[in-house]
Amino acid sequence: MLTFAAAIFFLIITPGIGVLTTAGIGAGYGFASGARFLIGLFLGTNAVALLVVTGIAAVVLANPVLGPILLYGSIAYLLYLAFRVGWAGSKIAFVERQSAPGVIGGFGLQLINPKAYAVNTTLFSGFHFMVESQSLEIAVKFVIINAIWIPVHLVWLWAGVSLKRLNLSDRTQSLINKGMALSMLIVVVLAAWPREGG
Repeated sequence: MLTFAAAIFFLIITPGIGVLTTAGIGAGYGFASGARFLIGLFLGTNAVALLVVTGIAAVVLANPVLGPILLYGSIAYLLYLAFRVGWAGSKIAFVERQSAPGVIGGFGLQLINPKAYAVNTTLFSGFHFMVESQSLEIAVKFVIINAIWIPVHLVWLWAGVSLKRLNLSDRTQSLINKGMALSMLIVVVLAAWPREGG
């Protein structure tokens, strides 16, 4: 069980779309917006876990029509989110600052987040510690995952909000936002690359 908890910690804390977007929204829009997004992200990550556990995710992603549609749709949405984070609070005239993606945005992000499916597949298909009762093991895994997921994501949100509270110049804040957006783009490319190549 300790090995499972350690695996969760390292899989979740590494920069992925969820934590980077959370930090980016915290930096660009503040704590309240980041917290709303984080609630959606939390609900979404548990929905993805359910899709993985029930086998629905494997069936849908293996479909020769639906699989590619979801892949390219997710890439398009992630690019859109990166754009929103990159230009949050910037003074560029043709980009209008709008409200941050809220609960629905966070939920939707996790549903299309390739890392969420990879992490949940790894965690639920391996690290067996209650062979006598698979159902109980799955329930315990849900509890452990959420007990680690919540504080890790709150730390990333706090990091983003801390940047906002520094009252940096518009130019510096804009550069930070664009740096976070670039990091998100890199993660998107890395997540999509194996599927497109394979």
